[in-house]
Amino acid sequence: MSKEVQVSAPRTRNRWGEGERLRGEILAAASRLLSELDGEDGLTIRGVARVAGIAPASIYQHFTDRAALVAGLTEHEFVRLRVAMEAAGDRVDSGDVVGRVRAMLHASCRFAMDNPGHYRLMTANGPPGTAPGVRPAGPLVDVIDLLVAGFARCAAAGVALRVSPERAAVIAFVGAHGRVALFQDSAKHNDADSVMSFVDEFVSLVFA
Repeated sequence: MSKEVQVSAPRTRNRWGEGERLRGEILAAASRLLSELDGEDGLTIRGVARVAGIAPASIYQHFTDRAALVAGLTEHEFVRLRVAMEAAGDRVDSGDVVGRVRAMLHASCRFAMDNPGHYRLMTANGPPGTAPGVRPAGPLVDVIDLLVAGFARCAAAGVALRVSPERAAVIAFVGAHGRVALFQDSAKHNDADSVMSFVDEFVSLVFA
């Protein structure tokens, strides 16, 4: 049985210059609502407005339609993920370059396991398609770039890699993503520690 979504009290009209704050509150409300739904199909403008304590018309001032709201929510969640990964890496001693990479991957797994609906939304379509020879861009690529930088620090510190930092980051992310998907498909979500152990073991394979 799902818990009741916290609904904000009706708010007064924003003063001049507060529009961006309202946009953030709308996205935070959409994130709270998504956590109580089976998937983003149940995410509606009216439902988000109810949780945010505003009129649906206020949402249309920032998002032209539901698709734009979902796109904005996806970017919002990727920002949350990046912040969590960066914070996890920063908590590890700067000299422990391998430990920082592991910490960032652990943070990404914890985010995915704690926010399954959000994570499915974020990774549903993968990185955007690009022309041959053109590097992809977007919030998912930005997350992988955190790992690229982490593996590059490993190489610079003399920790040998079997592949390039770019390739190591993709391998590590895909491996962690696949393990989390198995966790989410499991009838009993009681093996979170095994997810982290797998990620550590998997990451060790990219080092020479």
